[in-house]
Amino acid sequence: MSAPPAAQSALLTPQPLQWLKGCGFFLFSITMFATLDALAKGLVHVYSAPLVNFSRYTVILVLAFSALLIRGYSFRVAPPERNLLLLRGVLLGISGTAFMPSLQYMPLAEATAIYFVSPLIVLIFAPMMLGEKVGLKQYLALGAGMIGMLFIVKPGTGEISLIGTALLLTSAVSFALVQIYTRKLSHRVYSEQIFVYAASTCWCLGAVTTLIFWPTLWPTPTDWAWILLMSVVGGLGQYALIYAYKYVPASSLAPLNYFQLVLAVIYGELLFGQMPTLSSLAGILLVVAAGLSLTLPMLITYLRSR
Repeated sequence: MSAPPAAQSALLTPQPLQWLKGCGFFLFSITMFATLDALAKGLVHVYSAPLVNFSRYTVILVLAFSALLIRGYSFRVAPPERNLLLLRGVLLGISGTAFMPSLQYMPLAEATAIYFVSPLIVLIFAPMMLGEKVGLKQYLALGAGMIGMLFIVKPGTGEISLIGTALLLTSAVSFALVQIYTRKLSHRVYSEQIFVYAASTCWCLGAVTTLIFWPTLWPTPTDWAWILLMSVVGGLGQYALIYAYKYVPASSLAPLNYFQLVLAVIYGELLFGQMPTLSSLAGILLVVAAGLSLTLPMLITYLRSR
């Protein structure tokens, strides 16, 4: 199957601009995911996590098929690509399904620290599964991001649960593989096809989970509106994530994952009155420095070329 026109044009884009586009999409995606987490925080304390997840993917499914129809692309793809799309969708569903119940067993700080081994897993898998070359710059940026993460979440004071750890590692590995397969599929099928297959698979998994854990409390009209907003934000995040990997290798984007923690601290202050500590601010500076070490040189090169 030949690469879609969007993929072909991305391959011909000048390297600095291509890099900046990918980083821009990725940072937008992370912003949407952090916003989704902030909106979901209150909802999952009142309503069952399976119901919130299923409602979210119902809206995302509508958005995904709408995008596919608007662009005029077919749902059908060749069997090799279809198998990879279904596998990616299952992994995305497993990641989301495993993460929420893990918080019932683990303190948030420890849970966050374990989950954010995901970028390291991407860096390990990228050379093996994608043939990407990982340089010293990526390893240093990832290391700075991981240290910054530890400053922000400060694990070590809560009780470690074996069940919670297993769920979090399952979620982290699954999401790392989602990023790997997104890059693998980025030039083989259209972004809208990746989006719709992921939404369909996650919707099916969410439906099964909701039937097993049938909710006893249903949202009010106001909370349905919040769920709708959360779902749209999540859909935009998924869509932008797919486009990011059309432009930049997975190993290069891995360190930028830690910007989600920076946004979590900002949302904590704006929405929940949680003032960041000095160690959190130091961690934020490390994460920002790690991201700038990857993006700033490309920005300078692009501006000079203009």
